[in-house]
Amino acid sequence: MGKALLMTAPTETEPAAASAADSSESSAARKGGALSPYLPRRREAIFMIGGGVLGAALGGGGAAYVTRPTEAPSRDDEEAVAEREGRELLEAGNARYVAGEAIHPDQSVTRRDAVVEAQLPFAAILSCADSRVPPEVIFDQGLGDLFVVRSAGQVIDHAVLGSLQYGVEHLKTPLLVVLGHSGCGAVQATIEAIEKKSKPTGTDIDALVAAIRPAVAEAKQTGADKTNLLSVSIDINVERIVEHLKTVAVLSEASTLRKVKIIGAVYSLDTGQVNWL
Repeated sequence: MGKALLMTAPTETEPAAASAADSSESSAARKGGALSPYLPRRREAIFMIGGGVLGAALGGGGAAYVTRPTEAPSRDDEEAVAEREGRELLEAGNARYVAGEAIHPDQSVTRRDAVVEAQLPFAAILSCADSRVPPEVIFDQGLGDLFVVRSAGQVIDHAVLGSLQYGVEHLKTPLLVVLGHSGCGAVQATIEAIEKKSKPTGTDIDALVAAIRPAVAEAKQTGADKTNLLSVSIDINVERIVEHLKTVAVLSEASTLRKVKIIGAVYSLDTGQVNWL
């Protein structure tokens, strides 16, 4: 079948007999073996060489796949995870991600089947909606591991707060992480709005600016200037959210009874590392 694909019928424009100039080329072609009469000329030959390299690469990839484990390790949900152990899992996963050695646990078909009936995430993550900060990726976790709630600048509204309360009260997550990140656009927009003394636009974006504004004001009070105002504001915004969550219904009681640990962290877009506050 492969030979049939390579065979091409001569066209009417081709000479019936090879000239003296072509004889040496025909002689060289004959050295190619049984397929040599059907080998294409220069441009087609280059294509075939490239195809051969690609085929070898795919073949090598296939061999590597055969030797790779069929499934990454999965977490046993029947084994309770305390908040300290949860943080250690997050730290270890982030270290793998930073090093480019992610193992993608809990992402197999077996794991998918295992969490159909119930979920027992060991941590709840309130993170920014920024597309560059997906918690499951930067912490190298999988299905059923993290209960993730996202909003720009980690700003809290009724839906966000209700989701976090559900995670702690009903799913019994022992750890709640407020995850900010470097270069946060929502915080930067707030800084610019303050500096320009922009008036409210009447859109819901105003709610984001209003929620983050106290963090920027506090950052300025601490002496932050143009060189570090954004980074300091990001840290303070995370810290303020953590303190606020400790005061609201359900979370306050759970925190007092040590059923949940609420902590803050900031992810670096440059390094991929999560720094704990």
